[in-house]
Amino acid sequence: MPYTNTKVLAAVAIVAIALSPATSWACACGCGVFDISTSSMMPTGPGGNVWLEYDYLNQSQNWAGTHRAPKEDNDDRQIRTDLYTAGAQYMFNRSWGAQITVPYWNRNFTSFDDDSATQATYNANSFGDVRLKGIYSGLSDDMSTGITFGVKLPTGSFTTPNFDRDTQIGSGSTDALLGVYHMGALPVGMPFDWFVNGEWSHAVSIQDHYRPGDEMDAAAGIYYEGFDLGKVGKISPLAQIIGSTRRHDSGQNANPDNSGYTRLLVGPGLEYRVGDVKLYSDIETPIYQNVNGDQLVSPISFKFSVGYSF
Repeated sequence: MPYTNTKVLAAVAIVAIALSPATSWACACGCGVFDISTSSMMPTGPGGNVWLEYDYLNQSQNWAGTHRAPKEDNDDRQIRTDLYTAGAQYMFNRSWGAQITVPYWNRNFTSFDDDSATQATYNANSFGDVRLKGIYSGLSDDMSTGITFGVKLPTGSFTTPNFDRDTQIGSGSTDALLGVYHMGALPVGMPFDWFVNGEWSHAVSIQDHYRPGDEMDAAAGIYYEGFDLGKVGKISPLAQIIGSTRRHDSGQNANPDNSGYTRLLVGPGLEYRVGDVKLYSDIETPIYQNVNGDQLVSPISFKFSVGYSF
């Protein structure tokens, strides 16, 4: 069934930070604020989108394997992150498009010093790693299936004092990105659409003897076409499940024993749309986590975004 912009925009991006995977660190499962996009970032015709997104993540629970572990087993006690992301996507025609995302991080890192038996909190705030992507949507006539490809640039700082190499805002690596997506509709008469999306990342160039592990992220979701409020706008609920798996980090400045994980999250969300403006919010909660060694995890994360289509 053909797709229209009205239909596909029933769910706002979880952000795409843009179709981007989370960049996690050895100290913690998901330091980079996991993200993968919903169908609103999947093109249905020429034109563009711009958006701003805010993510909040408080990693305060120590985790080992599939269970919560004593905090004394990990010198890293808390990583609290506020992430602000600006993004833009433009389809030049029905087959080709481009996307850019620019993140800004504010991170507080609390750790325990065994020698002095004291706990200290440090702050870092700066722009993070920029992502550039191409989009090919010519695999089907209705543009429902596509491929994304691009690069993550090492524009974020990875030399902030008092932060371990694996808790820095930037990874210091240049990563290749490759993703796929597909969207569809449930049988006629059912006002629900669905989407699947995935992306793989691999560091092709590194700095300071630290290589982040390869990561595969994916999301699948279903959303209601919306409750029409007339001139006031439209409200559309969304339900999704998000999964990711990451290999151990490597290199002289890595901590292989305490990096790498597999996890599943659920993320109910709600979009409000009026005209070309979209507001979106969701809550993401892990339902399964299996980490290597000891890593900090967050019991819940929050997201809010505002977007404009043109």
